[in-house]
This record gives sequence, C-alpha cells and structure tokens, in this order.
Amino acid sequence: MSLLNTFIAYVMKNRQKRIRKFIDEPIETQEKTLHYLIKTALNTEFGKQHRFEKIKTYDDFKEQIPLQNYEDFFPWIERNLKGKQNLLWPTEINWFAKSSGTTNDKSKYIPVSREALFNCHYKAGKDILSFYCLEFPNTKIFTGRSLTLGGSHELNPLDKNSYIGDLSAILIDNLPYWVRRMRSPSRAVTFSGKWEEKIDKMAEETIHQNITSISGVPSWTMVFFNKVLEKSGKKNIEEVWPNLEMYIHGGIKLQPFQEQMNAFFPSKKLKCIEIYNASEGFFGIQPKNSVNDFMLMLDYNIFYEFIPYEEFDKKEPKTIAIAEVENNKTYAVVISTNSGLWRYQLGDTIKFTSTKPHRFVIEGRTKQFINVFGEELMVSNADKAIEIAAQKCDINITEYTAAPVFFKDNKSGAHEWIIEFENIPADITKFSICLDNALKSLNSDYETKRYQNMILREPQIIAVKKGTFYEWLKSKNKLGGQNKIPRLNNDRIWFEEVKAFVEK
Repeated sequence: MSLLNTFIAYVMKNRQKRIRKFIDEPIETQEKTLHYLIKTALNTEFGKQHRFEKIKTYDDFKEQIPLQNYEDFFPWIERNLKGKQNLLWPTEINWFAKSSGTTNDKSKYIPVSREALFNCHYKAGKDILSFYCLEFPNTKIFTGRSLTLGGSHELNPLDKNSYIGDLSAILIDNLPYWVRRMRSPSRAVTFSGKWEEKIDKMAEETIHQNITSISGVPSWTMVFFNKVLEKSGKKNIEEVWPNLEMYIHGGIKLQPFQEQMNAFFPSKKLKCIEIYNASEGFFGIQPKNSVNDFMLMLDYNIFYEFIPYEEFDKKEPKTIAIAEVENNKTYAVVISTNSGLWRYQLGDTIKFTSTKPHRFVIEGRTKQFINVFGEELMVSNADKAIEIAAQKCDINITEYTAAPVFFKDNKSGAHEWIIEFENIPADITKFSICLDNALKSLNSDYETKRYQNMILREPQIIAVKKGTFYEWLKSKNKLGGQNKIPRLNNDRIWFEEVKAFVEK
C-alpha cells in the first residue's frame, strides 16, 4: 500500500502540467472549448434550430443563442426524459441529476452525458487530488479508503433505459473499477434510499476500516459523524479513524458547523478542501488548504460567460467571456456544457480575486435564498408556501423574512421566520405545521433535510403585528419603494437587526 500510495501521488502531482497550461492560456483554452462544443453538437436538434453551422466566433454564438434558464430548457429535457435522444447533445443521455431550485416544479432534472462524467466530474476528482498531493507531498491518503456520503438513484419512470437521482449517486455508479475498490461504503449501502437506515449501516460498515479521506455535504456529514461516535463509543472521530486526513465538501459552507467539527477533530489536523460543483457541472477547486478562494477550472469542456452586476436586472443583459472579466467585480455565471446546456444561467454570482490564474469567491445567488444545509430554498418556494399555509389557516400575511438557525450543542438546524400577520392567529403551531408541509411539497431538498429532524427541525415562527416591518424600515430611514424586506437570508445579519427591533 505504501508503494501504491507513492506511485499514485506522483501521478497526481504530474497533472499540474496540464493545469498550468490553462492557467497560462485561459482565453485560448476557452475558445477551444467553445469550438469543440459547437462542432460536437452541430447536428443535434438544438444545433440545427439555432444554426450552429453559422457560429464561428463568440459574437456569433451570442447572436444565435439567447440566454436560457431551466424553465427555457425544460421542454427539451422533458422530451429527453421520455427517451428522445440527439436533442441538446449528440451522445446518448442515460442519467439525469435531480435537484431543486426551479420555479416550475418540485425538482429539476439535469442531463448528464458520458462526456460530462469523464471529462468534467472525474477529471475534477483527479485535479483535487493533484492540488492536495502538491501541497502535502508526504500524504498517506492512498493507503486507505475514501468514504463518500452519496445519495441514491432510481429507474426513470418515463424511460426504462435511463436513471434519475442525486449527482453523487450517478458519479459513484459510473466510477472506474480501480477507484471503486478504494472507496467505501459498499454499493448496497451507498444506494439505499432511506437516509436514516443508510447512515446507520454506513457507520456500522466503516468504523473498523482505514478511512483516509471523506467527502460529502457538511450537513449530512455532521449527522454521520454523530452516528459513528454512537456506534463506536469513541469520544471523537480522530479516535475512530486516526489516519483520516482530508475532507472534501461543497454545496454549502462549512462555517456554520465549525463548532461541531472542532469537537470531532480536536487536533485540527484534518484538511478541509472546498469544491464548487453542481448538477450542471464542476466549476472550481480550492487549490490550497490555506486559501479561501477557488480556481476556475477552464478545461472541463464548459464554456463560461459572465453577466456584470449592473446588467442583472436588464431584460437582455450583456455577457462577457473570460478575456474581459476584472478583479473585485460581481458577475452572474452563464455556462454551456458537454451535456447540452447552452448559455444556461446558473443563478450563482461570483467575484474574481485574481485573473492570472482565474480565482474567485462565491458571492451568492442572483435571487434571495437559504442554502445553509443544502435545502436550496428559493423565494418562489417560500412565497408559495406562505400562501398555501395562510389559506389553510384562513389568515392574511403582510410581510415575512427568514434566516437559518445554525447547528449548535448537537441540535440540528432550522429556519427562523419573522412573519407579519394582519391579525396574529391564536394557534401559531398549526400555522407552522402548514408552512412546513407546504415547503416539503414544493422543494424536494427541503423535504430531504427535514427527514426525522436530522438536518432541519420544524420552522421557528416569530409572529408580529401588522406594521412592524414598516416601523423597522422607518427606524432605518429606509422608507420608499426601492427599500424592500429581503424574503430569505443565507446569513443572520439582516435578520438579527429585525429581530432585535421586534424584541425591543
């Protein structure tokens, strides 16, 4: 195992030569990517409809294809789900990554091609290890197993030749044989759809193994670590897996769980590597454990465009390519991918910290949201849930705002709401239950995180009388049409101000 570790670490470090190439030639790399995508999809139905044969330059590309969002793509994806091929991408699509975040359905379904698996996601996996081995040349990470907290997948009910599921499950199911031999838990446990049972079996199966790395969304990882301690009887995770040295996480920030992480790893030797990926593709890697920004990975067959902040609210916003981006400016991300998403507005906003190499931090979303625990709660979900709950309880609601309650003292998280009622209802508990159920029905990720109160507890409601938000805005000298109460907040800064005012 020691020889194998040395060999794999050497191979991974050598990948830096390829990474250096796109760092030195970002514009050329992205131009090459655009030409590859257009040429490959030339004879797809989408390619013919948008006259891909006419596209020779980036300006041609923008002229032939309008900016798109998921709702624009849904008619194409719906046909793809029903088995129709060669629509957005020429190779067969047999996998669809399921996630929430759309306004037209409880879940959205993102096509995942074979090219996306191998030339984007798996390529990124190797690059994560390349950065890690370069920073920590004495690593022993390949002497043990890699533990992945993956989701599940199922047969597509509309087409028995394809599957729908969490991206993590899709990636695990398609891993090369040699990689599968080095990972845990077993496939039977990995693809179990019952989270409570899966976490239990996963802990039971792995507590006696030599786990050297782990990857997963922070919220579920905290639940899993608690189960491991319960099963093992140990005081902390270091006692269970003394050789665990790396934790790869993404999707949501680790910061709200830092107190628990410090208890799990008292020596603080664990290296936490953040990644930036989504069902739509893999975009960024934290190149060093010591930095807080991401490297934009430019050679994963994803063509990037950026909408400057001042263009966000325009009907036809201007987009720019990688050559024109500047440091310390906020941009919305637009992608074209090797799964057939064309000029797709991702919904994320980033700010570049460097343009050689291209490094950035995630600013947030183009719309308000809460995504501390991976619930991806959008304003559209919250608005609709409030409406449903109000109708069921026969009450009127005039304003609301919500923010996360972070993990603390082994308690799971929650959403705290300040809701302004026309007349405060006598039974707030009934309203809370109605709101919770409505959110579950509208958002599959929220529903998953609410399972058995493992990640999210029930909503916490602060009921206030009509006019409260008006008075708060007045106290801040912010009366006027341009000053609105943010519906959702991913931190508690704004929310705490309002809460302090209400309590006062």
